[in-house]
Amino acid sequence: MSSTVSVPVDDLTAVTTPLTDAAALARADAARADAEQRLDPATVEALCRAGLPAHFVPARWGGAESTFAQLLSDVALLAEHCPSAAWCAALWAAHGRFCAYLPEAGQQEIWRHSPRTRIAAAIAPPSGTARRTASGWTLDGTWQPVSAVTHAEWVLLAAAEADTAGPALRVFAVPADRLVIEETWDAVGLRATAGHTVLARDVHVPDHLTLDLAEMLAGRSAPGRSRSHAAPAQLAGGLMFCATAYGAARRALQLWTHWAVTPSGSTGRVRAAAPALATTLATASARIEAAGLLLERAARRADAGTVTGVLVASNQRDAAVAAQMLADAVGELMRGGSHMLDARGELHRMWRDVHTVAAHAVLRVEGAATAFAAAATDGER
Repeated sequence: MSSTVSVPVDDLTAVTTPLTDAAALARADAARADAEQRLDPATVEALCRAGLPAHFVPARWGGAESTFAQLLSDVALLAEHCPSAAWCAALWAAHGRFCAYLPEAGQQEIWRHSPRTRIAAAIAPPSGTARRTASGWTLDGTWQPVSAVTHAEWVLLAAAEADTAGPALRVFAVPADRLVIEETWDAVGLRATAGHTVLARDVHVPDHLTLDLAEMLAGRSAPGRSRSHAAPAQLAGGLMFCATAYGAARRALQLWTHWAVTPSGSTGRVRAAAPALATTLATASARIEAAGLLLERAARRADAGTVTGVLVASNQRDAAVAAQMLADAVGELMRGGSHMLDARGELHRMWRDVHTVAAHAVLRVEGAATAFAAAATDGER
C-alpha cells in the first residue's frame, strides 16, 4: 500500500468505483452519522452496491467468494472516510461467511433474492436458550451489543440448547423483522454502528436455519468450500476487526500531517520543523505503517497459509499487537496542540474510533498473547 503521509487531506481517489463512491458518500455524512448514531440509508445502499455484504458469499449464490486481503484493503479505505460505515461493512461481509455453513436450504432462503443480504450477528458470548420442537427450535433471549443491526435483514444469534447436558451451543439465523431491537447503543466511538440490544421471544427457527456453533467457528474444509469458508473464525476475526482501526489511523495521520506542514498563522513557520513534532510524525507514521504490514501478512496467511494452531495464534497476536500500535500512534498524534480542544473535529473522531476498536475483546493483547504462548509451546513439544 502507498505511504499514508503523502495523501493530501482532501484527495478522495483518482478512480471512481462503487467502493470509492460508497466511501465518498460515507465521508460526506460521517459527522452527522456520528452525532445521530446511525448510518444514512443512502450510505448503506452504497455499501451494498460496492459488494461488501456479498464479499464472502458463495459464488453459486452470486457472491464474490473473495479474499481476506481484499477485505482488509476495502475496509481500511472505507474507514479513512467513515469508520462506522467500514465497521458495519466488515461485519456484513464476515457474517456472510458464517452463513455459508448453513444447510443448503438455509443459504437459499437468505440469498435467493440477492447475495447482498445484510446480516448482523451476536455470536460471543452466547445468550438465551433454544428449545427443540417437532418442526425446529423455539428461541428466547437477549443479546447485546449487536453491531450493524439497524440495517440488517437477518441476524445470527448464538444460544444454548435447553435440556441438554453440557455446553451444546447453536447458531440461529432469524429474519430481523421477527426480533425486537432496543436502541441502547451510546458508545464513545464507532457511534453510528448501532450496536443495539436484540430480543427474541418465542421465535420459531426451522432446522435449515441453524447450525452447530463449534462447527461454524472451526471452519473445517469440505468439498465445494472455498479457502475463505475453510478458515477458522479465529484465523481472521481479529484481522477483520482491526481493518477499521487501520484505515481510521491512516486518516488521523493524514489530518495531523496536513496540520503539521501548514504554516502557522502566528509565526508563518511549518510546525513539523520543530523537533518534537518531527519526532511525532516519524514515530506515529512508522507505527501505523508497521501495523499495516502486520495486518497484510496476517491476511496473506489467512488466504493461503497451512492452517495450524501456531498460524491461528500468530494471526491473533498480530491483529492484537497491530491494534495496540494503531491506538498508541493516534494517541501520540492527539497529545498537545489544539486537537484536544476540538471534540467535534474529524481527528478527534478518528481517535475515538481507533481506541474503541482496540478495546474490543478479540483485540486484547493479553488474550492473544496467552493463546500464542500456548500454541508456540505446544509446537516445540
